Amino acid sequence: MTSQTNPGTLDSATLAGFREAFESQPSHQLMQNVVTQHDVNDVALDRNIVAAATHTFSNVLDDWGVTNQARSGRCWMFAGLNLFRAESKNLLNVKEFEFSQSYVMFWDKIERANYILEAVIETADRPIDDRVVAWLLHQPLGDGGQWDMFVSLMKKHGVVPKAVMPETESSSNSARMNASLNYQVRQGARNIRQMFTKEGGLVAMRQAKEEALRSIYQILCIHLGNPPTDFDWQWKDKDGEFHRDARMTPLEFAEKYIATPMEEYVCLVHDPRQSSPPGRTYTVQYLGNVVDGERIKYLNVDIDLMKDIAMRMLLDGKPVWMGCDTGKQMHRDKGLWDADLFDYANVYNAEFAMDKAERLEYHQTAMTHAMLFTGVDVVDGKPRRWRVENSWDDKVGDKGFFLMNDSWFAEYMFEIAAPKSYLPEALQQALDLEPIVLPPWDPMGSLAD
Repeated sequence: MTSQTNPGTLDSATLAGFREAFESQPSHQLMQNVVTQHDVNDVALDRNIVAAATHTFSNVLDDWGVTNQARSGRCWMFAGLNLFRAESKNLLNVKEFEFSQSYVMFWDKIERANYILEAVIETADRPIDDRVVAWLLHQPLGDGGQWDMFVSLMKKHGVVPKAVMPETESSSNSARMNASLNYQVRQGARNIRQMFTKEGGLVAMRQAKEEALRSIYQILCIHLGNPPTDFDWQWKDKDGEFHRDARMTPLEFAEKYIATPMEEYVCLVHDPRQSSPPGRTYTVQYLGNVVDGERIKYLNVDIDLMKDIAMRMLLDGKPVWMGCDTGKQMHRDKGLWDADLFDYANVYNAEFAMDKAERLEYHQTAMTHAMLFTGVDVVDGKPRRWRVENSWDDKVGDKGFFLMNDSWFAEYMFEIAAPKSYLPEALQQALDLEPIVLPPWDPMGSLAD
């Protein structure tokens, strides 16, 4: 009996055709010889772009060194704290200053655990393989985040100087800590769902949640140290003058030394998909970290408007918090982004033709990293390139600062935080619209890490 061949089978004739096509082109053999011996990015790198990429800008704000998130995904809080320190160091009259990233990390973890477990309670009537439940449990306590989540933490818990709660091995290398935290969240989710199955009621489910949070709090204290409830603050300024500010709580410190008006800032995104019309607000279901915190809300704007607002903020002396897909068309050591930096199409003799909307739809791009714009090179009123403060230490780029050509901005930039007043009046009014709710797995719900 002759078996029927599945028309979807990758048969030997097709594979033989692939081999013949590859071997018929001498350039394929040449590329094979080179790429098997060298990093493909070294082969695909456009030297003309590299040669033209000088780290000079018509407007630069930074006169400080970069920070280092090390082996953690805290870029979004590093970028937020770096935004604040630009003005805080002037208030303190110091050359260098850092807020404690460990302190913010501690409160993000415990608040996010509570947020996720509340969502588990809300979805306890769904089957365990429900897509939303699966999404909640996939990576509940990762390090990533975004602007509104950062603001929620600042408003509820304040901030402290780095000297008050310094880095630990686990804050700088979070994988092992996160593994234990994720275990406790998932175990807590199991207990909550068991209470639901036993018809224990909301009180019993919340008790199971509290027991999980108690263990999570203990793990965080062991890995990061106890977050201070108050502290003595004293320092010597860059003129050698000594200052003492008595005992302060983290909220009091934030009130006195954070000059950036975070309550005036809104999230602007560029989502060019046809399903996401510009001029509308969006939120993402179950995206957040503080139950009683800021609601995640984006306003979708044209990319040229986003560029214009970022440029105007920099010209007004304001660094810009931003989120992008950092790994695409990037040379880490040179600290360089350009939309055409690597010519993969000619290396592979293959098409790389998806536009930004298609890359979003087919999961080829998303916001992966947050940083700070600290400069811009303006020619004839238009931005030509952007200076970026990264949080990858000072061993890469221009002592840790990167150069982003404007071509890259259009293709891989997704979000900035900007004062509402920089928007046209019509878009300021659009911020009051009830946001369209995107599902938890939508790419615009991705978190920068």
